[in-house]
Amino acid sequence: MQRIFHICLLLLALIALPSVACTNLIVGKRASADGSVMISYNADDYGSYGYIHFYPAADHKPGEMRQLYDYETNNYLGEIPEVPHTYNVVGQLNEYQLAIMETTFGGREELVDTTGLLDYGSLMYVTLQRARTAREAINVWTELVEEYGYRSEGESITLADPNEVWVLEMIGKGPSVRGAVWVARRLPDDCITAHANQARITTFPLSDSENCIYSKDVIKVAREHGYFSGRDKDFSFRDAYAPNDFSARRICEARVWSFFNRFCAGMGKYVPYVAGIEQNCEEMPWCIKPDTLVSINAMKQAMRDHFEGTPFDMTSDISAGPYEAPYRPTPLYYEVDGKKYFNERPISTQQTAVTYIAQLHAGQPAYVGGVLWVGCDDANMVCYTPVYGCATQVPQCYAEGTADPFTFSMHSAYWLCNAVSNFVYPRYSQLFPEVQYLRDRLDRDFESLVTRTDAEVANMDADAARRHLTNLGLRTAQAMMVQWQSLFERLIVKYNDISIKPEENGMYLRTPGGDHVPVTRPGFNKPYRRAIVNATGDRYAVPE
Repeated sequence: MQRIFHICLLLLALIALPSVACTNLIVGKRASADGSVMISYNADDYGSYGYIHFYPAADHKPGEMRQLYDYETNNYLGEIPEVPHTYNVVGQLNEYQLAIMETTFGGREELVDTTGLLDYGSLMYVTLQRARTAREAINVWTELVEEYGYRSEGESITLADPNEVWVLEMIGKGPSVRGAVWVARRLPDDCITAHANQARITTFPLSDSENCIYSKDVIKVAREHGYFSGRDKDFSFRDAYAPNDFSARRICEARVWSFFNRFCAGMGKYVPYVAGIEQNCEEMPWCIKPDTLVSINAMKQAMRDHFEGTPFDMTSDISAGPYEAPYRPTPLYYEVDGKKYFNERPISTQQTAVTYIAQLHAGQPAYVGGVLWVGCDDANMVCYTPVYGCATQVPQCYAEGTADPFTFSMHSAYWLCNAVSNFVYPRYSQLFPEVQYLRDRLDRDFESLVTRTDAEVANMDADAARRHLTNLGLRTAQAMMVQWQSLFERLIVKYNDISIKPEENGMYLRTPGGDHVPVTRPGFNKPYRRAIVNATGDRYAVPE
């Protein structure tokens, strides 16, 4: 009995832990450089294996059932009736250019209903298979929750099509209570926004159904639980269901701020807010109009952000180590002599399993317009390759079953990219420029290739276009894998044993007899040498 009691306490503690797992960056069609809607997703979860979920379009017979599995554990949850026809889904994108991505904000743990049949992952993929537009997706999502129950914590969901983007925030109503409370806001076309594990919708218009919709009981449930007691017009979803504490601001909202800061001047005034220490300071707006239009390449760089050049820069103090790494071992919080400390939490992080950017173009056939840029592993350490929502096959390196969390394979993008990144992390400042050069070159090459290919398929019939775009996804992924394996081999050869083999014009220097010349041994940089002396005094001083 005592053991069962302790297990129950552990489960409750796990439910109550604040989730700091993922980041979504969001760009309206008039805020992007090419008129596309763009949404992104760093899926960050230690131990998870990165691959692309693929569901081919299918017809279903009456009485056929869809089995449901928990997105995070793969545990069987139950089943629901299939619809007559389901759409082609590649990762977070379907054949009609509908894209759905998420971050978990957790919120009030007492509102989690573990008896619900649908978790957030099941909802993403079931909805992608059943909806064509963002508005239709909101209806499908919320109706499924109402009928079958919602078992996850609080979630922020991005739903986008080529014409508009919505952010839906949802949380349960309590144990064994069917359904959820939620609010959805439409992003103005000329704006950008983001969410990163904290609810961001505060007050919202109660009578503007064109731009804001919500569950009929979203305020009522908050009143019943004592989360809110004011006038309806003053109701804030975030403040009621996900109180904005230090962790929410510094660990989560700081990532949103860093995205805004890339594209809008004057963001320094919100530093006190995202620093999480001052209580009475100006909060960030839900969305902003960028000073410069956002390109697909700028979006990729934003997904690789570590607060560089800001007050939260992770490379400028001793915790970056001797090689100025913008990475920190977890957990986020730690104690020294009874006092609690934290690590910064940037957009780009080592625990990313898969990273996506959906780029959705209006004015083109759906099978051409929707492209999903994909990388497995930390966004900073990979290049993105294109896979189209109409694809009838996904590249082997991204496919389910190529490997798994327990089985390494050089045919798996996740494991090959992790082999490179984990070799680079301990000597980041020395080795990362090699990764960065190849990463950025391939990014540019693939972006140009997609632009040319979109023009080529414009004159093809639909079936021919699908075949061509499917093959493009296969070829670019394979090209990336070949280049990344060469990079892995180069890094091991050139930087073996914490040294560097000298090069000239891209060739290793050799003796006249063909052997290697003496390697370079740079040692620690000057700031870190001084830090060692400051910490150890004369312990390593050479006697005069």
